[in-house]
Amino acid sequence: MEIGIDLGTSFSLAAYLERGRPRVIPDMEGEKLTPSVVGILKNGGHLVGRPANVQAAANPDGTVFSIKRRMGRKNYLHPDGLIAGSTVVRHIKRKMGSDYRVMVNDREYSPEELSAMILKKLKKDAERYLGESVEKAVISVPAYFNISQRQATLDAGAIAGLDVIRIMDEPTAAALAYGLDTEEIETVLVWDLGGGTFDVSVLDFGGGVFEVKSVNGDTELGGDDFDERIMEWLASGCQREYGVDLRADKAAMIRTREAARDAKHGLTERDAVTVRLPFVKTMDGRPWNAFLTRKVFEEMTGDLLQKMIEPTERALKDAGITPGHIDRAILVGGSTRMPAVRALLRKIIGREPYVEIQPDEAVAMGAAIQAGILTGRIDKRVLIDVIPISMGIETEGGIYAKIVERNTVIPVSRDMLFTNASDDQTSMDIHVLQGERTMAGYNMTVDRFEMDGIPPCPRGSARIEVKFEINAGGVLNVFATDLHTDNSKAVRINPRFHGLPADEIKSMMDEAQGFRESD
Repeated sequence: MEIGIDLGTSFSLAAYLERGRPRVIPDMEGEKLTPSVVGILKNGGHLVGRPANVQAAANPDGTVFSIKRRMGRKNYLHPDGLIAGSTVVRHIKRKMGSDYRVMVNDREYSPEELSAMILKKLKKDAERYLGESVEKAVISVPAYFNISQRQATLDAGAIAGLDVIRIMDEPTAAALAYGLDTEEIETVLVWDLGGGTFDVSVLDFGGGVFEVKSVNGDTELGGDDFDERIMEWLASGCQREYGVDLRADKAAMIRTREAARDAKHGLTERDAVTVRLPFVKTMDGRPWNAFLTRKVFEEMTGDLLQKMIEPTERALKDAGITPGHIDRAILVGGSTRMPAVRALLRKIIGREPYVEIQPDEAVAMGAAIQAGILTGRIDKRVLIDVIPISMGIETEGGIYAKIVERNTVIPVSRDMLFTNASDDQTSMDIHVLQGERTMAGYNMTVDRFEMDGIPPCPRGSARIEVKFEINAGGVLNVFATDLHTDNSKAVRINPRFHGLPADEIKSMMDEAQGFRESD
């Protein structure tokens, strides 16, 4: 059995196909949305979802939120060692791989391992609901996830015991859910504001063909950032009125996070809400309440809204269209329920966004449809995808030469000629990069290998062809060939791409199996 999974920053969920139609799978607690929260217990076991949420205030150092934002990341060494709990690492190295770790109860956990715990719960709940084993899955990721973040997601799936048959962009999945039965050709803009990321995609679809024209986004912008503004507003107000710094108490901040999220949800329907913090007492011993209006909330988050404009404009420009060409704008992600978000999209495209699809469920449903397409349970549907971020190599002087530009349809094969930078140079360092900056040092290292055996010759005389081939599954093959001698070297950079070492993944899988009963 195969399922589709939306592995979200704030919430995750799974869906399956029932007689060709996608259906969301409720979790063991009977809810469609599973909080993406992991609680690590003193005995080494763990809780996931609502049980983890319940124990969070009593176990703040052992509870991890929003781990998706750290997937596929590298971090600078902290002067106090590894970062504990859910503390955010602000400085991210632009290097390949994932060495970010969370220290809980004197043990290190990678984001892949923690995400695998969430995936494992989704798998187990799906098997319980469906009454059969779940082996395969399509897992969605933000469209603007880089290759390291995509591989981290694949690794998490492997640790959870899933055969991940495709990593799929979230906006594309939502478009599949929306357009499964659409025959008329439409140009659609998908706005996806989830808990931790913002994606925008432009697609043409109809008659069973779904073609991605462009993608853009911001992997550091999401509903969590709006929550944090309310949290900071509450903490500052409490300190100003009573001299109590909530930021110094992890348990208090976890409760403040919950109150902030509830306030944000309340302001979707009302012009003002009362935020209740019963754990903070006023001078006369009563619980402290704060009054927050939608107007104040929108003022404190106005800069976050502005960050959504540029990726949208770039996506439209890359697709070669104007807002007037958009037939429909689809809202995806729970955070798109905010009135200010909808008003901003209305302003950009000059029309009302489409709100008939459930923003929380569309991605998982689309992933389930893609799983059905890949396994042959749905036919006459074709998905044409693109590479979201440019790829190339470093050249003399630290210049980045793009070989495959962003938003190029995959599968694709592109090549470029390079020459020797000095006399009698017999080898070249082929430094593969991903990014959009002109200088190589500002982009992400994917891999590097040595092209040696070049015959000595004057500067500018060698002819080295570097070819990039990317298949529909995102596997990149890089070939370097000396056209004078036919000497060649190649590297296969597997699905989007380097992640945890294989032995580390196996160790995590074995450990997960060992804790299966106690978990």
